[in-house]
Amino acid sequence: MITDKYGQQIYDEQDLCNLYLSDPNIRLKNVLVSDPISFDPNLNLDHIPKIIQYTVSDQTIDDFDSSNRQNWFIPDAYKDFDIAKFVLEQCASEPELQRAGEELILYQDRNMFMLLRYLKYLVDTMRSNKVVWGVGRGSSVSSFVLYLIGVHKINSLYYDLSITEFLK
Repeated sequence: MITDKYGQQIYDEQDLCNLYLSDPNIRLKNVLVSDPISFDPNLNLDHIPKIIQYTVSDQTIDDFDSSNRQNWFIPDAYKDFDIAKFVLEQCASEPELQRAGEELILYQDRNMFMLLRYLKYLVDTMRSNKVVWGVGRGSSVSSFVLYLIGVHKINSLYYDLSITEFLK
């Protein structure tokens, strides 16, 4: 398997054989293949993914990134979720409301509300599946909004951490 400049994984026949031999119950939705001639694209078996011919694109990495930036694979309920309202409802005091409001403006200026919605979905999914994750890591702990969403457990307001450490 190779990875192209867009981060897509491209398989050849040997790669697919090895994949299925390592786990016969593997479930893949779509597979990009480098040599589609050796595959029958009309196969319609439940345990075999759809084979898609890989084609080299003349699209630049920036164009590819721009065209895929808004493709968030989350339920529609989260795509339309009012994340700002949710965050502000989590605040218990005026200083918390002030800090959350300031951060939300910074997130909005950077067009990062979909990221916040995705993180809310991720946290909800992990909680519902009883997944344990860390207390906090790196500069993300300086975001009070991420604390309110539940991404980490460090109250940046309590420790007087500046949001500029995270949103550089």
